[in-house]
Amino acid sequence: MESKRVHITLAVLTNVCRFMLAVVFVFSGFVKANDPLGFQYKLGDYLQAFGLSEWFSEPVLMIATVALAALEFVLGVYLFFGINRRLASCVTVAFMGVMTPLTLYLALENPVSDCGCFGDAVVLTNWQTFAKNVVLTIAAVVVLCMRGRMFRVVTPRSEWLVSVNTLLYIILLSYYSLSYLPVFDFRPYRIGTSIPQGMEVPEGAKKPVFETLFVMEKEGERREFSLDNYPDSTWTYVDRKTVMKELGYEPPIHDFALLRMADGEDITGQLLADSGYTFLMVAHQLEKADDSYSDLLNEVYDYSRKHGYTFYGLTASTEEMVEQWLDRTGGEYPFCNVDDITLKTMVRSNPGLMLLKGGVVLNKWANGNIPDEYQLTAPLELLPLAQGDVRGKGVKIATCIMWFLIPLLLISLLDRICFFYKRGREKRLPGDGQEEISEEENNINPLIKD
Repeated sequence: MESKRVHITLAVLTNVCRFMLAVVFVFSGFVKANDPLGFQYKLGDYLQAFGLSEWFSEPVLMIATVALAALEFVLGVYLFFGINRRLASCVTVAFMGVMTPLTLYLALENPVSDCGCFGDAVVLTNWQTFAKNVVLTIAAVVVLCMRGRMFRVVTPRSEWLVSVNTLLYIILLSYYSLSYLPVFDFRPYRIGTSIPQGMEVPEGAKKPVFETLFVMEKEGERREFSLDNYPDSTWTYVDRKTVMKELGYEPPIHDFALLRMADGEDITGQLLADSGYTFLMVAHQLEKADDSYSDLLNEVYDYSRKHGYTFYGLTASTEEMVEQWLDRTGGEYPFCNVDDITLKTMVRSNPGLMLLKGGVVLNKWANGNIPDEYQLTAPLELLPLAQGDVRGKGVKIATCIMWFLIPLLLISLLDRICFFYKRGREKRLPGDGQEEISEEENNINPLIKD
């Protein structure tokens, strides 16, 4: 009786640890695949902090991003369904054995502000991340030592189906997010957001003091200037950065500032107060922007001029890069200078397009789905383009789940039909294949151990 209680207790402990790991890994892998560019930026921050940024090109970083998202998601699904238990538990322990010491170092040295393990969906401090990883490491060791007590959710016959479906799903999700925009936008510039409200500080809260510094160059000398002492035209713009001079409540949007390149005027307030429509072409680095979509951007600009809408290009690149872009693409729209990180946060595309009205984000497009002349056939108030993404978060969650489950169920159903067809055919052949059928039927037992 006592041994039975111990057996049940250990089984419960093992499966609680297994499902906890599964949920964390599935969520972590999903949010990375949902926003691969965001995680690529985070990996870039890591490499820069460790002095390794020059060793890895952007394509290599993107491959690493997609691969890590796929690894976490697949591990989570394996643990959840109880398939490939030996492989899944060993890889999980090895993974946590690498990540836990790394997050301890991050907590101690703080080279980056947060680990980015859950993207922008859940932001943890480095110490919170380390504490989480300690718990997950203990759970992973428990699962590895008692993996035989994990019950299966699917039969061994269906393991390969789950594996193939899972890998294809997470890779296609990454591809979709790169080609268009993340399905779930956890950033402060999501559709429906009021930028002025996002910049507000609650009454009574201490306001942080930010300062925008401009890195300028003249005759080989580089210096930093603020808005108060912005130099004359003999200095060449190189870069800009926003620094916090005094701590305080930090609103979700704190670094949204537009400086018109033509004259250096700050037009932030004017743009946010504009009750009309405003298109913003967002390209954080014009030298790396994809100019194959420039004709579409020019069409949107011509459409804006025809209907009296405002259109600005936003970039963190130099005036020289802006001139090269306009010469190369035939663009005629004016440009504003905006912080590089702000632009990456606004739209996960280079270039991308954003539509505002009264400071509210109405819609966003990646370069792969910028509206064309066949969509811009009337004033915006008559077009669905100005309505944004009308799907609720619940609908999006249900859609993502169904895209995973429906192919899995269909393939599983086909597999079962083939199995029963084979069994019926062999039963009609006396003395043939009985041993094989018996062995295959035994494999359906969901409690069979590795």
